[in-house]
Amino acid sequence: MSKKRTKKVKKVKKVSKTKKEVKKTNIILQKDEIKIFLPEKQIPDAWYNILPDLPVPFEPYIHPGTKKPLTPDDLAPIFPMALIQQELSPQRWIDIPGEIIDIYRLWRPSPLYRARKLEKVLQTPAKIYYKYEGVSPAGSHKPNTAIAQAYYNKKEGVKKLSTETGAGQWGSALSLAGALIGLEVEVYMVKVSYKQKPFRKSMIETWGAKVYASPTDRTEVGRKILAENPDSPGSLGIAISEAVEVAVKDQNTKYSLGSVLNHVLLHQTIVGLEAKKQMELAGDYPDVVIACCGGGSNLGGISFPFIYDKLTGKKPDLRTVAVEPTACPTLTRGLFGYDFGDTGQMTPLIKMFTLGHKFVPSGIHAGGLRYHGDSPLISLLCKHKIIEAVAYDQNPVFESAILFAKNEGIIPAPESAHAIKAAIDEAIKAKEEGKKKVILFNLSGHGHFDMIAYDDYLSGKLKDVPLSDEALKKGFKSMPQI
Repeated sequence: MSKKRTKKVKKVKKVSKTKKEVKKTNIILQKDEIKIFLPEKQIPDAWYNILPDLPVPFEPYIHPGTKKPLTPDDLAPIFPMALIQQELSPQRWIDIPGEIIDIYRLWRPSPLYRARKLEKVLQTPAKIYYKYEGVSPAGSHKPNTAIAQAYYNKKEGVKKLSTETGAGQWGSALSLAGALIGLEVEVYMVKVSYKQKPFRKSMIETWGAKVYASPTDRTEVGRKILAENPDSPGSLGIAISEAVEVAVKDQNTKYSLGSVLNHVLLHQTIVGLEAKKQMELAGDYPDVVIACCGGGSNLGGISFPFIYDKLTGKKPDLRTVAVEPTACPTLTRGLFGYDFGDTGQMTPLIKMFTLGHKFVPSGIHAGGLRYHGDSPLISLLCKHKIIEAVAYDQNPVFESAILFAKNEGIIPAPESAHAIKAAIDEAIKAKEEGKKKVILFNLSGHGHFDMIAYDDYLSGKLKDVPLSDEALKKGFKSMPQI
């Protein structure tokens, strides 16, 4: 990246310490505006770190072997030191390097839409806004952290990254980052999604990465899983184990995670920071912020800059809603406690809502929401009622997705469609109560590679697979005693 560009960004930082608040612009919006854009110079120059503002202290990660609090050195074999430092940083604002902003400019700032046609068909007094992250080259919000993680790894001399992916959006994003920054990438994609979404595989390979259907026979963890169940559909927990094993065994390889950890949610706050500026331009502030939630990066990204206002007393009545599938109801039915982030028990123990690290959810089409655990930050905020959670079956989610597509034009990813369902429910409730309400949700990606899911819904083949109490109890049995 050019030194000239980097210097320019640093110069902006000297006069932009108001990044904590919305910067004033001379943009004038019309009353019937649908899309709200920001100029490139309005890309936030720092990420928001929620750690200093939490209502209670953050629980430490626990070493899987010693069962003692994790140290930075313990994480060094799988993460670069810059990301380890961000993971538990006490700083509220962390500057975004100019080289990262240069790449962000390919698609950022992303647009904020007012869903006027959807409002009209619902006959609701509510205003519905959505931040559209599907404009990124990979088609989702995932490159926001993929670019950052690839950048910091490259700076520390790493040659290769290994990772997992559910629906393929994270694998696509990291492959893109590897191509743009110059790193090899190896992706372990959950087998059921690998079969459901063949063009995600093609996308990953187009950007030069290698992708394998997990569980594989390439790792000890994968071979063990296949020996126990040759027909295993895979899970994010299994794929994480395989990717971590690859990183641990090769000194030139580091592991990269697309959600859950603090530094990932940190990078995603660029979404919410932009949205705050755009909502200011629209003359509105959300009463409720909504996003789907698997590992938590999507929800944390859109909501944390707004939750800051709640935690500091500026907007005490703000609601934040996490939306998940009934097939994998981590926040709505999980237990809050320490658990492994992966099936093979190679990751640190994390205090979070979990269904048990050996839990394997049904093969629903929202592959990015098939994770047994959740972000420790999201879990903590949910535990303390800062965030609330709801869960939906597949069919009502796709019904909402099609209603949205027919009125707003965008075909959403199955994961994002969960947020649409919740936003529609909020709008209908506002109508029933006769109350005005401002709703903001994150449309985290498009569904152009998910048309098999839409085919199943339109042909009546889509099945709802809510989790049974028996399966729930079985999953809980795998939780360690800490």
